[in-house]
Amino acid sequence: MPYPTTIDQNAPIVAKHTIRIAAPLDRVWQLHTAIGSWPAWLSAITEARIDGPVAPGTTFHWVTAGLSIDSTVYEVDAQQRILWGGPAHGITGVHEWTFAEDGEGVLVHTQESWAGEPVDADRDNLAAALDDSLVIWLDALKKAAEQDLPTE
Repeated sequence: MPYPTTIDQNAPIVAKHTIRIAAPLDRVWQLHTAIGSWPAWLSAITEARIDGPVAPGTTFHWVTAGLSIDSTVYEVDAQQRILWGGPAHGITGVHEWTFAEDGEGVLVHTQESWAGEPVDADRDNLAAALDDSLVIWLDALKKAAEQDLPTE
């Protein structure tokens, strides 16, 4: 079965957020794609490991909010886009991240779709949880990427 090429825009839950990070693109990309290091800068994730390179077909395992999740990398366009997803606890999630240079910083956009029986049973609470998790992730990425940068 082929991998998704984007999130499911018709899913019951779709969350989208953007943040500007005042750091070089290579630093932001490296932080975001060094999956095993996520717990060092993103306290919402307590464990993370990847089974190979950050490339289509590679699986990574992570724990957030006490939930163990296995995700598969679907697409990677180095320093521009990464798409991953998979089923977890009855929810099929697809998560896309894009990175675009913006002057001396980077615009990071993320969007994620969720579908499945748990979503149908508790859409409002799960939509709020997903929305909050993306804001926390983006804020943590910004803080990690911008710390200890030289000031002018």
